[in-house]
Amino acid sequence: MNNIAGRDQQMKHYQEVAEYIEELYSHQDLLDESIAHQMSQAEEVSLPTSQWRLMWMKFIRNRFAVMGGILVLLFYLGALFADFVAPYRLDQRMTRYSFLPPQRVHFFVKGKFQPHVYDLKVGRDPLTLQRAYVPDPEKRIPIRFFVQAEPYRLMGLIPTNRHLFGVDEGIVSLLGTDGQGRDMFSRIIKGSQISLTIGLAGVVLSLLIGTVLGVASGYYGGWIDNLVQRLIEIVRSFPPIPLWMTLTAALPHHWPPLWTYFTITVILSLIGWTWLARQLRGKVLALREEDFIMASRLAGASDWWIIFWHLIPATFSHIIVISTLAMPSMILSESALSFLGLGLRPPLTSWGVLLQQAQNIQVLLLYPWLMIPGFFVAVSILAFNFLGDGLRDATDPYTV
Repeated sequence: MNNIAGRDQQMKHYQEVAEYIEELYSHQDLLDESIAHQMSQAEEVSLPTSQWRLMWMKFIRNRFAVMGGILVLLFYLGALFADFVAPYRLDQRMTRYSFLPPQRVHFFVKGKFQPHVYDLKVGRDPLTLQRAYVPDPEKRIPIRFFVQAEPYRLMGLIPTNRHLFGVDEGIVSLLGTDGQGRDMFSRIIKGSQISLTIGLAGVVLSLLIGTVLGVASGYYGGWIDNLVQRLIEIVRSFPPIPLWMTLTAALPHHWPPLWTYFTITVILSLIGWTWLARQLRGKVLALREEDFIMASRLAGASDWWIIFWHLIPATFSHIIVISTLAMPSMILSESALSFLGLGLRPPLTSWGVLLQQAQNIQVLLLYPWLMIPGFFVAVSILAFNFLGDGLRDATDPYTV
């Protein structure tokens, strides 16, 4: 009996050992899978990644930069398709609705999506004698999409009369009207074409001047460097606002609006290139001693080849960042000059020109919606700053 009990106990022990070994093998399989997964991830990480992809991965992790980029894109899309988005012409006057406050848009009727505005009863305030508008809830004016209205050329090329939204009767004014009954929303959207493009054109011209002079100053050194730096110091020594006022006040009043627009852009560019030139000079001073520049020299490359095929591409990411951060100053400069009456003049319309209506404090107190173009200026400036900060962090190899 003792032998039988001993054998049973021994068999039970062997069975436990077998189960333990089987469990070890199962854990080994899981361990092997984990090791293989980690090795595959390590291989993916170790794969060569381009500098542009690394910059993009760092950029999209910055939420404010992405948000700023989306806003900038929306602003330029709105400017590009301004005639389609705006329900009215730039100069269309509806004198019956002068100084109309922003209308409230209602989206649902008995649970159904039916965007509409109320018809307006026009009267006089018995106390102030100001024109008063009373909505009539009994009469709804439906807002229709892709309506046929005033003809125009889409992007200046395609003739059409389709607008994003509009009404068959009455008026729809999302941001109110000015003293002549012109729709502020349409004027702001179309004014963005000049406010945004004058900044873009000014930055492009200042980039061309600043890039060439800054890279040449850092690469050649000597008397060329001294000449460029002294020129930068002369330009930067003048107070910017009086200098802008002097140059723009010298423009003849009989010039066509297009000439005035082009001249304002050139003036802003001639003043705004100095910062980029100094930034690029410092970068080129470090890059000109690198091995790839020395190799290009030994291979017989000319100075112009080294500048345009090596140094400028090597500083291209820095140029993008500087240009993005320079856009807000260009927009602010144009808005300030136009607000003071020294920049663009009617019939050209920009955000600065629209803000001229808000110079009178009495008008501003009675009709505060005339300050709405200033809101668009502020939002565009913030969007460009967020985008520029994100690009600067993405191009910096030392940021995490």
